[in-house]
Amino acid sequence: MAEKMHAAQRRSGSRQPLVRVIKKNNMPLYQSTLLRVGAFITALIAGGLFILCLGENPLSVYGTILNGAFRSSIAMQGTVKIAVPLLICSLGLTFAFKMNFWNIGAEGQLIMGAIFATPIALYLDQLPRPLVLLLMMVAGMIGGGLWALIPAIFKVRFGTNETLFTLMLNYIAQYMIMYFREGPWRDPNSPAFPQIKRFAQSARLYEVLGVHIGWIIAILLVVLVYIYLNKTKQGYEISVVGESQATARYAGMSVGKIVIRTMFISGAICGLAGMIQIAGADYTLSDTVAGGVGFTAIIIAWVSRLNPFVIALVSALFAILEKGCSVMQSTFGISTTASDVLQGVILFFILGFEFFTRYALVFRKRGGK
Repeated sequence: MAEKMHAAQRRSGSRQPLVRVIKKNNMPLYQSTLLRVGAFITALIAGGLFILCLGENPLSVYGTILNGAFRSSIAMQGTVKIAVPLLICSLGLTFAFKMNFWNIGAEGQLIMGAIFATPIALYLDQLPRPLVLLLMMVAGMIGGGLWALIPAIFKVRFGTNETLFTLMLNYIAQYMIMYFREGPWRDPNSPAFPQIKRFAQSARLYEVLGVHIGWIIAILLVVLVYIYLNKTKQGYEISVVGESQATARYAGMSVGKIVIRTMFISGAICGLAGMIQIAGADYTLSDTVAGGVGFTAIIIAWVSRLNPFVIALVSALFAILEKGCSVMQSTFGISTTASDVLQGVILFFILGFEFFTRYALVFRKRGGK
């Protein structure tokens, strides 16, 4: 039969594609580790070439990036503040990605969490501080969860594309901030420049070791997410749905309910990150509250292979890179655009090598085979 098919292909002049992508079997740990080390070294070399093109010494620049994240207690606190929303959003995305639901809307879910928490900070700040923070936390999780429910329901009911749906919702959420900033929540004491007034002390997170308690919440979430996904019945259902929805239905699972429940959890965690950002770092709601965190979290979750503990480590590395690059800009007078390009070059090589831990390229041989 195979010979007849090949003969038919030769007669018809059709050939196999020049390059095909095939999925690899599980790569041994030592091989994947070596590949990632190679990716890191290659990324540094490529970034170094870019730095040379800028007329700077790569070793000096890399040293400044590393030192900039740890050179003082204030610098370390800033690095932690960058890492917290990255870690929490990445954990939230892990739920969706685990069941092969491509949630690209963490940015919007974070924003909606911040929007839902803001009126409590503005209008209920006379309540006791613990109660205000608790209400803000609940409201933020509800806001992010409801925003994630919209694409989940449409996916279950109408089979819509969740990637485009969640992506578009990001921009709607962003414009909602602009509406509230220039409309009902505009600070009357700032007539020239529209903004939302800064929160009272009762709506600001407590601090531990000089950083808001969001870092403690993030660490607790790492453990809780790991337990939920790996040690509970609902976590097992998420894995089964991610592997095969047909198998999940055959086993008697309600795929629609699992998708909706899991997406609400995913969005709620991202919404919590939004609440922590406005109550622990910004002390107000602005259109820069997300700052690309939701998109970076996608990369972190992907590189970490949805492992909560690895996500914590990778989030810390991303925070070090971002904080260090900001110090590098001021030290060497490098523009923000060049700094972004440097980060992009490094990430490009790391992600590119990560691709080859999962897939392989097969080239067509002579004769079309």
